[in-house]
Amino acid sequence: MDDQEVTYPVYSPASVIGIFSNALKLNATVNLIYLKGRYAFGGSKSYGNYYYDLLFSEGDHTSIGIRISSLLRSKITNNEIYTLRGFIEKSIKNSSIELRVVVDEIVQQEERSISEEELERYELIQKKLETGSKDLETLIRDKMLKEERVRIGNIYGNNAIVHKDFFEGLDVSSKYFDVSDHSCNITSSTAIISKLKEISALDYDIVALVRGGGDRQSMETFNDLSLSELFISMKPITVTAIGHTVDETLLDKLADKRFHLPHDYGAGLHSIAEKLSHERSNSRALLIDEVKKDVTKQFSEQVETLEKQLKKKNEEFTEAQKTYKEQVVNHNKTFTEQLKVRNEEFQKLQASSGKQLEDLQKNFQEQQKQRLAEMESYKKEITFLHEKNVQSAINERTASLQVTLETLRQENSRLNLEVQNSRTDYVKITIIFLLALIIGFVIAKLS
Repeated sequence: MDDQEVTYPVYSPASVIGIFSNALKLNATVNLIYLKGRYAFGGSKSYGNYYYDLLFSEGDHTSIGIRISSLLRSKITNNEIYTLRGFIEKSIKNSSIELRVVVDEIVQQEERSISEEELERYELIQKKLETGSKDLETLIRDKMLKEERVRIGNIYGNNAIVHKDFFEGLDVSSKYFDVSDHSCNITSSTAIISKLKEISALDYDIVALVRGGGDRQSMETFNDLSLSELFISMKPITVTAIGHTVDETLLDKLADKRFHLPHDYGAGLHSIAEKLSHERSNSRALLIDEVKKDVTKQFSEQVETLEKQLKKKNEEFTEAQKTYKEQVVNHNKTFTEQLKVRNEEFQKLQASSGKQLEDLQKNFQEQQKQRLAEMESYKKEITFLHEKNVQSAINERTASLQVTLETLRQENSRLNLEVQNSRTDYVKITIIFLLALIIGFVIAKLS
């Protein structure tokens, strides 16, 4: 048998959400209904000519979203009780379904009865009015005049990142402030009370509750009576910057200074510090202006005195210049006369020197001729004397050789005589022969 293929429907997440969205068809979703509750503004801007607000139950803090036209919304007073008519629309976001009432008509506005809780809030506000608010600008001014940094303790929610917005608003004025960050569960009044008690012993100048946003139901935390009572009893200046610009909580009313957003809080401190810095600069400028006036007056008097002295010096200088010109003219005249005399003397000296130089040249030429003649005479005498000396030496040498030759002749005669006497004496003959040869060689050499 062939295996039968099993088939089953496959849905995407969007298909499942669409199926269930279409399945939620109740009478309340298809018909007009009436709702009653406390109306709370959600924002100051409209989107497509509609505002998105909240409607709270009178007995608790449960709320539902409201979409209302700009025209109807202009007739609404914030935090008042209204009966509204409209229909429910639903929107799907991921796997959650959000319900919202689209208002078609404002049925009526009811006068709110004053509850015991509201009386307590009123008493706290009156108490704050009686004690008065501490001035933030005065504190910062005193600290800046003393050149001390303002100590600030900011309370943020756990894992909040709005401190970046605060420091971005504070900008370059951070040099005037010493800021410490503290965190707690900022949606819990109990946690905030505990944190306020903890930092009250740290001697801060300013304590601030800083919150960057969140759902509107958590804003009720800042209407807590116990928290509010502790808040107005604190010694430091109290500040709120809890995110929503439309809603004003009880803590906002009791704070010494309220800012809407963390960035506004930082920018507000920066504005105050910058203003005080300019005031201090202007004060210094006024002091400098006064000093300038005194200095200007003294300077004007000194200038006047100097002008008088300068005028006198100018007159003296004019007189001295006149005298100097006369002296220069006289000096130039004297110098011209002296120069003329000097030129005449120089010309005479130049002529005399030229004649003397000419005579010297003639004398030098004559002396040179005489020296040349003497040199020629000396050369001739030297040549004659040399020849005479050479001839004398030759004669002297010749005479000496002649004497020697004569001696040799006599000796030769004697030897010949002896040879004749003794013919057998050959040795003597040989010697005589050799002597004759030597004498003959010497005579030939001298000749």
